[in-house]
Amino acid sequence: MKQIDTYKDKNILVLGLGKSGFAVSELLLQLGAKLTLNDKADLDKNERAQELKKQGVRVIGGHHPVELLEQEHFDYFVKNPGIPYENPMVKKAEELEIPIITEPEIALSVSEAPYVCVTGSNGKTTTVMLTQRILDHHLQKSGHHAYAVGNIGVPISEVVTKATKDDILVVEISSFQLLGVTDIDPKVAAIVDIYHNVHIDYHKTFENYVNAKLNVTRFQNDQDYFIANFDQKDILKKEESLTKAKIQTFSEKDSSADYYIGDEYLEHKGEKIMKIDDIKLPGIHNQQNCLVAIAISKIMGAENDDIQAVLSTFAGAKHRLQYVMTLDDRKVYNDSKSTNIEAASVAIPSFKQPEVLIAGGLDRGFTFDVLVPLFKKHVKAIVLYGETKYLLADAARKAGIKDIVIENTLQEAVPKAYELTDPGDVLLFSPACASWDQFRTFEERGDYFVNFVKEIKTK
Repeated sequence: MKQIDTYKDKNILVLGLGKSGFAVSELLLQLGAKLTLNDKADLDKNERAQELKKQGVRVIGGHHPVELLEQEHFDYFVKNPGIPYENPMVKKAEELEIPIITEPEIALSVSEAPYVCVTGSNGKTTTVMLTQRILDHHLQKSGHHAYAVGNIGVPISEVVTKATKDDILVVEISSFQLLGVTDIDPKVAAIVDIYHNVHIDYHKTFENYVNAKLNVTRFQNDQDYFIANFDQKDILKKEESLTKAKIQTFSEKDSSADYYIGDEYLEHKGEKIMKIDDIKLPGIHNQQNCLVAIAISKIMGAENDDIQAVLSTFAGAKHRLQYVMTLDDRKVYNDSKSTNIEAASVAIPSFKQPEVLIAGGLDRGFTFDVLVPLFKKHVKAIVLYGETKYLLADAARKAGIKDIVIENTLQEAVPKAYELTDPGDVLLFSPACASWDQFRTFEERGDYFVNFVKEIKTK
């Protein structure tokens, strides 16, 4: 870890004691900062809060002491990415012109290890996991490692203290994290894709959302690389006008891009890198994720044998078109991360076999007519639950699906969907909606789905 003086003896308030709040607090203490940590939750019995107290951190829980920001001088204000800018503490910090920074920016500023950053509306976690595995396969030959960090669930601050200059950090970074970034310079940055109607409740407008995503390349220089989606032309124009990095492109269908999906291979300017039939992950969207991982990995020194070893064996991230099991010749997939229509749009056409689909969840005011052509082509029966069940049923009727079943809960939907399958079918759980009508997170929802499937197996 680099030793820097930026935060030494500085008075810093950290807002939010989650994983990243705790990790960045410990890092800032190592860098010599004087810390106050605030969380609206009661922290009296919180183990992390008590540990920080022992290290000299002033911990304030149970409320937001807005008046403290006026009573005391703070040099920096560290905001948990999930906390909105409408939060009274954040608004007061902005009003007082206290610099607002985030955990990724602090952690990456002290990283000895070179780092790459991946963002996007869909596919970023899978792309990060692929990239980390490819680079780790390569680096292990010389006794070093690649680490997957960031929005994937491992705070960057936890890893920068041990990663060396010969290792590599593969950072998944969300729009929430990028919104607060003012200075990151990844060796390689990539935007997998950008879709409408994603996190608009947080960013308010699509333009704000795009601008946050573009922060991943905004501070790169002409010695860096930026990986761009050749098929999203409007976004590509914005990226080309902004970035100073060398651009490499990828495409699902256009061989004029640097990396593209050919007839039988994933290719790079005519070089056949990976046979498509040998890729373990299903679906053309995962082939796109593979292209991004290949592009990053080759820039960072990986070779084709590293790429082939990983792409032929990696079966997918949990809850992201995750293969669960085969039940009586029916393959079951958990795509609980499908929290929006766009994610379901790439999952549904991933299989050649007939599909029985389970979908539904939180109603965000959208219709599902865009799914009608996919329903018509791929879905033989559909089981719906949650707040959006009737909206999805309307789309299913328009698609001409005969077997449309309405249930109240996912627990009821799973066995009913299995009853509608035949040997050789795929049972796909791709909700196309957020989970918050019945579950706390998409991870919890996916775990329940897997358990409900296992209950069928034991009957």
